[in-house]
Amino acid sequence: MKTIRVQITAEELEAKRISDILERAFEDEGNPVTVYEASSDGRVWAAEVLLFEVSPEEAEATVRDRVGADAFAAPLEAEELPDINWVEKSLEGLKPVRAGRFLVHGSHDRDKVLPGAIGLEIEAALAFGTGHHGTTAGCLEEIDRLLSLREYDSILDLGTGTGVLAIAAALKSRQIVLATDIDPVATQTALQNARLNGASHLVRGFTANGMEDRRFGLYGPFDLVIANILARPLMKMAKSIGQQMTQTATLVLSGLRVEDGPRILFAYRCQGFVLDRRREKDGWLTLTLVRGRNLA
Repeated sequence: MKTIRVQITAEELEAKRISDILERAFEDEGNPVTVYEASSDGRVWAAEVLLFEVSPEEAEATVRDRVGADAFAAPLEAEELPDINWVEKSLEGLKPVRAGRFLVHGSHDRDKVLPGAIGLEIEAALAFGTGHHGTTAGCLEEIDRLLSLREYDSILDLGTGTGVLAIAAALKSRQIVLATDIDPVATQTALQNARLNGASHLVRGFTANGMEDRRFGLYGPFDLVIANILARPLMKMAKSIGQQMTQTATLVLSGLRVEDGPRILFAYRCQGFVLDRRREKDGWLTLTLVRGRNLA
């Protein structure tokens, strides 16, 4: 896959502001955005976004078009990166992550799973969700808490990525969990990881754009939905998500910046949900909402 890195350099505060603009501009497509210190003296920082299957010239034009004049007092460069599995590269050396009873690990750390823990073996793949990001870890902790409180009849992991959340819910509850994603690569990855973790008999999956696919009706209505996506698509899907859930349902939302909280709560309050629990982790927000009841 051709990968183009578009980099904008500036002083720290300006680079972080530009990174926020890039996040908002590309959040629907899920293009990776990062910001980091680019000089040893801390004077130069870089905000970057990765684009795929375009030329450097097309990538530069796309970024300029999306961001407009809001960020371009700063220098911008676009270059094609070597053909490397950057997800795998980024995971090299990462330690296992504990979240509640779950331990997310690679194959080389299988011996780190102690008695009483639920091991989730997730290898590098072209999908989001390794447990190292605050949103994934926050969701895992909430899945562990919720499934320790009560049983659910029908569980959905919406925007499954690597499938780590669906697998965690399936292994904890020992029941079928539906995992869906807009990206067919993610859906395939999730089902492969389910087999790797001995959960293929519990995790079902298909590729779907949003919640309008008729196949949701075969598994729903859902009384527990976990959606670790991004704020904008969660806002757009509030009504359709609510329509696929029971009147006494629990909804876990993540992929959110702290400042996204109020508008997300308003959108889902219109669907009859109220806030049950709010959790911040590494600058990211996980919200647990309930409809028609209160959790213990």
